[in-house]
Amino acid sequence: MVVDDSAVVRGLTRRWLEVDARIELVRVSSDGAQAIEDAKTCNPDIILLDVEMPKMDGLAALPQLRSVAPRARIIMASSLTSKGASTTIRALSLGAADYIAKPEATSLGSAEAYRRELVEKIIALAPRSRTADALVRQAPDAKFALRPPPQRSAGKPQALVVASSTGGPQALQNFLGPIAKHIDAPILIVQHMPATFTAIFSEKLGQAVGKPCREPVDGDVLGPGSFFLAPGDWHMKIARHGGANVIRLDQTPPVNYCRPAADPMFESAAAVFGARLVAVVLTGMGADGRGGAGHVVKNGGRVVVQDEASSVVWGMPGAVAMAGYAEAVEPLPELSRRTLRMMNGEIA
Repeated sequence: MVVDDSAVVRGLTRRWLEVDARIELVRVSSDGAQAIEDAKTCNPDIILLDVEMPKMDGLAALPQLRSVAPRARIIMASSLTSKGASTTIRALSLGAADYIAKPEATSLGSAEAYRRELVEKIIALAPRSRTADALVRQAPDAKFALRPPPQRSAGKPQALVVASSTGGPQALQNFLGPIAKHIDAPILIVQHMPATFTAIFSEKLGQAVGKPCREPVDGDVLGPGSFFLAPGDWHMKIARHGGANVIRLDQTPPVNYCRPAADPMFESAAAVFGARLVAVVLTGMGADGRGGAGHVVKNGGRVVVQDEASSVVWGMPGAVAMAGYAEAVEPLPELSRRTLRMMNGEIA
């Protein structure tokens, strides 16, 4: 179901979706109030909900849509403005599954990247009963082997690196909320987001978990209590410089179609911290983090991932688990507790 006040956007989105045999477009609504009534009868699996609309905007419609269509996963369509980003971050905290940054209506006709991303997100968020997770491409009952934990401790970990994408904003708050204040080592996060969004989300995340979080600048030193979120459109890496561990930001080509990407952060952290590194992969579509997790375990570090049942999309954590790099695959509460024990040196 598509909800947008722009006739141009509605028309283009309808044409894009109707030509894909995997997608059935059940309704197109022009504002939030109409969408609530339409959702009662069309039973949507996915709702593409515009953030900015007259009468009733997406943020106001969101809780009512979740009430009348409780099993629907909602994708917020937002402009790349500070206002749009702030509203979208709020929507994610209220239960929206994902978001997509849409270009201006005047440029939608040539927005092939937007069309491709939209279709990928719809397919990834679709119920498993109707479509397999096309980005993991594993049968629902596919088995994976857990990696044995190290036989002896390398010492208390010196850094925690975390990767997430679709469903990540809420998962990060739930995962880090109980533990961030109790971890002295640096915490470094890659969440797939555009630049306008990451500055706002880092502030909101810090407020939610009770520990200040910000985007780093190139050359920031990793000290006790450091809590950084990679800035949108920049890869965040770790390096040794002048006897200290520092952040390096660059705009080398996207990795796994992403910038920031988890793989460069994981790989560089593994090179610096070796066996004294813990890497966590949370919900997200695609396979970003799998290659980097391989470097983490090769250098003696430890990897844990979110389980399928609690993930919005089990693409990224599933890819790591299927590759045999994870020593634990758990829902967020258990994953959070395990990570804190690992960071405190309580799990050998």
